[in-house]
Amino acid sequence: MDPVIIVGAGPVGLTLALALARQEVPSVVLDETGGKDEPRPARTVVLREDTTALLERLTAFPLGELGLRWAGWRSQRRRQVVSEIAFAADDPAPLHIEQHVLSAALRAAVDAEPLIKVALDSRLDALEQERSGVTAHTRGPQGTWWRGSHLVGCDGPRSTVRKLLDIRFPGRTAVERHAVATLRVELPWEGQALLHRTPPWRSSGHPSSEVSARPLPDGTWRLDWLLPSGKDLITPEFLVSNVRKTLAGWTGGATPAYELLDTGVHAVHHRLARRWRVGRVFLAGDAAHLLGALGTQGLDEGLRDADNLAWKLAVSWHHGPHEALLDSYQAERRAVVAARLRAADQLLPVLRGTGGLRGYVPGATRNQDTLMTDGHLGRGALGEPGAYADSPLAPRYLEGEIPVDTGPGAPVTDVRVTAEDGSFVRLRDRMGRGALLVVLIAPGTGVWDRKHWMSAGVMPRLAAAVTALPHRSELLVAENYPGAPAHSVLLVRPDGHLVTALSGVRPADLYAAAEATLGGAVPLEDALKEEAEAGSGVR
Repeated sequence: MDPVIIVGAGPVGLTLALALARQEVPSVVLDETGGKDEPRPARTVVLREDTTALLERLTAFPLGELGLRWAGWRSQRRRQVVSEIAFAADDPAPLHIEQHVLSAALRAAVDAEPLIKVALDSRLDALEQERSGVTAHTRGPQGTWWRGSHLVGCDGPRSTVRKLLDIRFPGRTAVERHAVATLRVELPWEGQALLHRTPPWRSSGHPSSEVSARPLPDGTWRLDWLLPSGKDLITPEFLVSNVRKTLAGWTGGATPAYELLDTGVHAVHHRLARRWRVGRVFLAGDAAHLLGALGTQGLDEGLRDADNLAWKLAVSWHHGPHEALLDSYQAERRAVVAARLRAADQLLPVLRGTGGLRGYVPGATRNQDTLMTDGHLGRGALGEPGAYADSPLAPRYLEGEIPVDTGPGAPVTDVRVTAEDGSFVRLRDRMGRGALLVVLIAPGTGVWDRKHWMSAGVMPRLAAAVTALPHRSELLVAENYPGAPAHSVLLVRPDGHLVTALSGVRPADLYAAAEATLGGAVPLEDALKEEAEAGSGVR
């Protein structure tokens, strides 16, 4: 079968290629560059816990050695510290990394993967699709045509794929603008990120009401100043003046010694493509959406696009057309990103307005701080990973379904599990392999050898039910899971989102949930009939 064609070799395109390869799907990455990313210290990304884990799983490399996990978070207003958070070693702290460093790590992993071919100096010029596949025509030194089973446009805000498909990309331009400087300097709060609102000093020309400092390795920091609305030119003199006044204000005296590494102006746009799928062609990352207000990063959502789409393409590539499953990519991911954009659009006027929350909520400063902190740390409506509670893949009418601390469609908690070979691993380590994960909650099993409990209690019946599922599945055992009673069974999608939690071993419910997850929901009467035919031995 033809490989998947991926247009664009940025972090999202490379991540998608690696995610497909882990599920034994070949791909061709059309890279219009020469294969190297220009070092720009002022262009950095903040990765949350789930996206960091995804990239570490795909690259087999600890990204913490390339970036810096924040030691804490400080929020300050004028001269007063409003809140301060210290992250313990095992806390889910954001990871800050230069984008060209991240891209280099992804390219190294791609170069070592035989299922991925990168076509350098290849710019998409045209595409054609029919029922059996997609043809992509490229121009440039390596201009030719490529044949693929599907094509995914990961080619950024000015996506050629999106334009060739004539997909509208409505939204708002320059929702926010930030002046950016990356420098090497010693600041009083080593390793902690800072959000400073209404600093007591003011820069001439373009006074900023907000400045943030995000640490990087080797004593390097990225500073962002929120700029007033407008299109005024930001001069080098203004940036240097801002750097000096800000550093002097933070250190309480003269400007400390610093080395300016890079500067720039970052504009935040809010846009959402009308369609994310047209036949065998899909959009992902900045080609499908632009967001990033309040410190949230668009790359996080692009990586989640890749994780969501990869396992669905793999199912279709290996097992034939699964149209409902492929359709669910747009239904799930577009809804999540749209909700985040709505939240930002509703909250920005409140947070940036002159009155703020003071006219609406008592304790306004702290309420503002909570919302701002959530956005920067990847929490709440502005930052946390989205849940697919209303997904078309969600199973219906499961009599044995029970609530746990993770809602249906939400990312599961990473707990220690016992794999089928008896080894202890993290649940997150089993994701992204194309298999459904079935997790039995069985307290006490961690102290027994696998041979003693695999043939005891409910295990034989559950193992038989897992074998009979309509898709490759892996049986795991956990001593505990937040909110899950003993002997409950969790069904988890390959991308780590919870399908359902069941009270005990219920093969009919488990089968119906697995079938729905693949896009073939079982009607109520069929589910009841199947359960009746299974007899009393089912429960």
